[in-house]
Amino acid sequence: MAGGTEMRAAPSSLAKTPAGELMTRVSAIEGHTVWARGYDEEINPLLALETRAAAQFLDPVPFRCFVDVACGTGRWMRYLHANGGIAFGSDVCEAMLRVAERKPGLRGKCVLAEATLLPFTSGFADLSLCSFAAGYFPDLALAAREIARVTRRRGRVVITDLHPIALAAGWKRSFRVGATAYEIEHFKRSDEQFRSAGEHAGLELEEQLDVCFGEPERALFKKAGKEDIFYEVSKIPAVWIGVWRKS
Repeated sequence: MAGGTEMRAAPSSLAKTPAGELMTRVSAIEGHTVWARGYDEEINPLLALETRAAAQFLDPVPFRCFVDVACGTGRWMRYLHANGGIAFGSDVCEAMLRVAERKPGLRGKCVLAEATLLPFTSGFADLSLCSFAAGYFPDLALAAREIARVTRRRGRVVITDLHPIALAAGWKRSFRVGATAYEIEHFKRSDEQFRSAGEHAGLELEEQLDVCFGEPERALFKKAGKEDIFYEVSKIPAVWIGVWRKS
């Protein structure tokens, strides 16, 4: 399931933004089901930042076979395919998968599945990726074990998510349709919880990145009409990236 920070779905409750604007709170599947239609067209500096920071760990050499857990519309799958990798993806949101399946090279590579019950054999992937979805998993530890299971020995696991510090600062997993804002229900996870989930799944943490917005993203803020907040948000770590090796 793809991620974002800023769809008409059945509301489960109401919340407010720091400015007092009402937000409709929806479940992850509810929100992403509607978001799928326009997700790839949205200006999203957060996804641009993650792509810039995480791409270095997803080089198809020496990796060949990839599994993208909670692949959403296939953004990373398409990137990996275009760079010579063989990418497979799973997600619980059918609407997102339908969008992914329409992209070149991805037909027949996407499956409907929970992160805690992946339909891949053990050791299937050279590298497994989970992008901006860990915060939606009710059982992070179980999902991490399943992601580790489908990864071969000495293979790599990359997990990214909205940074715990950003969430603590009041950032929302939210999106907008017209004049209405929606917040996606999620679990707030600490830095230690991410690391612990990987460790108990038999993974060795090789690198952790706490990534902030930089000049490459400023143009996107401007295009989205939000350049006025760029300076303040760029001081807060926006994306958490963990890179593990399976022992």
